[in-house]
Amino acid sequence: MNRPLRLLPLLAPLLLLAGCDGAGVQSVLDPAGPQADRIDIVWRLMLWVCGAFYLMVLGFLAVAVLRHRRRRRAEGEPPEPHPGREGGLRAALAGWVGLIALGLLTLIAASYVVDRRLAHASGKQGLNVQVTAHQWWWEVEYLDEDPSKRFKTANELRLPAGVPVRIELRSSDVIHSFWVPNLHGKLDLIPGRANEIHLIPERTGRFRGQCAEFCGLQHAHMAFDVTVEERGAFEAWRAHQVTTAAEPATELARKGREHFETSHCAMCHAIRGTKAAGSVAPDLTHLAGRATIAAGALPNTRGNLAAWIADPQGIKPGSRMPFIGLEPDELDALTAYLETLR
Repeated sequence: MNRPLRLLPLLAPLLLLAGCDGAGVQSVLDPAGPQADRIDIVWRLMLWVCGAFYLMVLGFLAVAVLRHRRRRRAEGEPPEPHPGREGGLRAALAGWVGLIALGLLTLIAASYVVDRRLAHASGKQGLNVQVTAHQWWWEVEYLDEDPSKRFKTANELRLPAGVPVRIELRSSDVIHSFWVPNLHGKLDLIPGRANEIHLIPERTGRFRGQCAEFCGLQHAHMAFDVTVEERGAFEAWRAHQVTTAAEPATELARKGREHFETSHCAMCHAIRGTKAAGSVAPDLTHLAGRATIAAGALPNTRGNLAAWIADPQGIKPGSRMPFIGLEPDELDALTAYLETLR
């Protein structure tokens, strides 16, 4: 192996330090809220402290190797140990232990302070959302004291910038984990138990969330979109979400709705304003307005939507959506109707 390649494992922490400012839609290094920002501070502090110790260890190792080589090259018998060398080694060892203890105490103190500050967000009132994890998709319900303002969506979370958000986390089957690294840390969703996470999104943009706990065959395909927008845009979106599905404008779309209401689809899915009132699969009232389908597995395009309806197991093996077996004209009509649900 070439010498530069041998050095890559040793230089990895330095390369990581050089790349800490990369932005991304799913990155702990690009915080978009105070909770994520404080977590990022602890992460960077740990990286610098551990990186400093790592470099010191490499320095001590280099000194030891050089001394050993000099001794081997020296002629004659090795020199007698210096009388004061043992005392110096003891002092160096004591100093090293003290330095390690100081580093650990620094990290513990920083973690404690950040945990306390993260807890402060729980006392602020704002938007209330309930997220329920299923194998393998996310059910999102926006709560309100007025029942007429409550609605459900799936695999997407829209939040107003600058507004405290309380998210109640539940699971319908196994342990999942809710993680939007740009906004907060991870929190588990445990069957039979409700957890809460509090955050304040401060920067507009689109971010990606992910299940961070292995939950079965399609764990990797259990993502969701988080869109943070100005309050006016959020309120307009929310007002539209409580409306019922639009009436189909074409004959093909009308046939698609009729097929949806009279087939297996209505047994699992709900579309407000129609006969479909299923509750075991995502609410499709405004499906066409979502960026992705199948919990982030595919972009929401006509071709992908048709492929997902025609053969969900071919795209996401093990998912709860069964193969129905549609005729080409039925698939075309059903896809046309679902595309109108904006």
